[in-house]
Amino acid sequence: MQHNSNTSDATVSSISSSARTTRAFLFLALLSFVTCAGAHAQSQRSRGATAASPTPAPTPAPLLTRSTTRHETRRFGYGGTLTIHGAPEGSITVEAWPRNEVDVTADIELKGATEEELAALAAVNNFVLDEDGSHLSILTTGTHDRKFMKRAAKEFPKKLLALPWKIDYRIRVPAQLDLEIYAGRGALEIINTEGALSVNAGESQASLTLRGGDVVSTIAGGSLRLRVPANGWRGRGASIRLGRGDLTVELPASFNGDVDATLLRTGRVENNHPALLPRSGGGNNAPNPRQLRARAGSGGATLSLELGDGVLRITQLTSDEKKP
Repeated sequence: MQHNSNTSDATVSSISSSARTTRAFLFLALLSFVTCAGAHAQSQRSRGATAASPTPAPTPAPLLTRSTTRHETRRFGYGGTLTIHGAPEGSITVEAWPRNEVDVTADIELKGATEEELAALAAVNNFVLDEDGSHLSILTTGTHDRKFMKRAAKEFPKKLLALPWKIDYRIRVPAQLDLEIYAGRGALEIINTEGALSVNAGESQASLTLRGGDVVSTIAGGSLRLRVPANGWRGRGASIRLGRGDLTVELPASFNGDVDATLLRTGRVENNHPALLPRSGGGNNAPNPRQLRARAGSGGATLSLELGDGVLRITQLTSDEKKP
């Protein structure tokens, strides 16, 4: 009986040992599977991340810049007309002076990858003067003008057409000269001219210092400031239109004239001039935050102001800004 018991115990011990061995094997196999699966998933993620990461684009080489200044003078008497066709980019400053001459200074800035490209651009991006009796034109030529390029530069490399360039004009003219200005994007300043003035511009920071004239100005966007350093407008009046932005009019404290201001869409009209009071009459006199019909002093020529979106302000010109 004792022998049988020992045999039974040995058998149980053998079975238990075998079970433990089996469990250990299964655990090791499961651990190996999990480790391999994790490594495989990590490898897949790494490959996926590598595939998803775009190849960095090569950094373009910096462009070279060439700046030149050109100066031209033409005798041109009072009573003529000057037409300015500006560059797509660049400023225009026109100032009256006492001479019977039109004096033009142009700062031309070109950009290109090589000196050869700059030379090719310099041959087309420039300006010409066209004089016909009492009419003088400043015509900007360049890659923006398709008709000009087809006529004057048929073999011009197409890759150069999109390169940036600009011309900044500084022009002095007789005060009584009539002006027509077509500008692109850039600052615009007109100082003390007294003839008829027509302005058409894109995006601009415009400043007009005028005592009179027959003025029509239309600017798409940006800012426009009209300063009138005189107690009355000399001429039929002015029509100032700005599509969007800030339109500011500065008038002397003793100004005599009428102001019609209209806001077409969003924004506000601010009258901060103490002598500019609403005109009486006209039916409904209820205040309109988008419209102002006002008179300063004894009245006079009308300044018509129109703004699409933005702020239209009318303020008093300070004494130190008023020129004699």
